[in-house]
Amino acid sequence: MSNPKQKDRRMWALKQRAEDAKTLELYIYGDVEGDSYDWWTDETIQSETSANAFRDALAEHPEATEIAVYINSYGGSVFEGTAIYNQLKRHSAHKTVYVDGFACSIASVIAMAGDTVVMPRNALMMIHNMSMGIYGNAAELRKAADNLDTINQAGMEAYLQKAGDKLDPDTLKEMYDAETWLTAEQCMELGLADRYAEKDADMTQAAALLQKANLTLEQRITVQKSLAAQLRQLAADAGHKPPCPPDPKGPEPQLEPQQKNRIMSLFG
Repeated sequence: MSNPKQKDRRMWALKQRAEDAKTLELYIYGDVEGDSYDWWTDETIQSETSANAFRDALAEHPEATEIAVYINSYGGSVFEGTAIYNQLKRHSAHKTVYVDGFACSIASVIAMAGDTVVMPRNALMMIHNMSMGIYGNAAELRKAADNLDTINQAGMEAYLQKAGDKLDPDTLKEMYDAETWLTAEQCMELGLADRYAEKDADMTQAAALLQKANLTLEQRITVQKSLAAQLRQLAADAGHKPPCPPDPKGPEPQLEPQQKNRIMSLFG
């Protein structure tokens, strides 16, 4: 049963360009999340950023020869994101990915499906080890750790395939362990991006996105310093005072209810 209260406004959309009937545009703005189920109301809550939603929408346009993917996301479900990546890789169309601000965690894996990845000079990409929330006995926890190693390796293959000979597995593993934030210039050097966008990304809403990301205090300070420097430069170019970055000592973001479930959850 579908939820009649499903939101009308979608964080992503798949549509045809009016000027080109064979070109599709995909927007991934926000969490990558799968469908969920409400046991109290016996309703399926459909996610607009699920692999199922993407699969169904993409199937409506099998004649597409060009797909433009616009990403501004700090990640979400590894399962959903991995499926979206594979769906894009299998599609015969040429894929151009535009990083419109952030491509973090599993969203950066999705970006690797692009035949061409375009980044504004002030955009950011983040890669790290995947994380899991699970409740269980010792054997279950050990198995979960083994599963994470396998899942991390699968994600690494996406980066390595895109980067070619510009990135080796050992260096990538070190970047995973360090939870590495990459500028557009660094992505170009590593083969994770192919060219710069003509215009800088609008980063004025970056603070709100960062507040929702599950970052440690040190990570938040590092990223916010980078953003503050970029905002100052943008403001200097535009000739006005930059907005103040968020307080890095502010409260840590709260976990969503579904992140507190006993059921295993995997995030990237």
